[in-house]
Amino acid sequence: MEKIYSENQHKCKLAKASPETIKFLIGYSKSLQIVEYSNIQFENNLN
Repeated sequence: MEKIYSENQHKCKLAKASPETIKFLIGYSKSLQIVEYSNIQFENNLN
């Protein structure tokens, strides 16, 4: 498996995100709350 990944490594490009996108994603992840109750997950976005 290591051989497969090392052969295709040059084909991958890193995605560049703007500072605004990074700030939005960090803010969203801070406001996201996941609650589990009886094997059910509830996702809440706390604004």
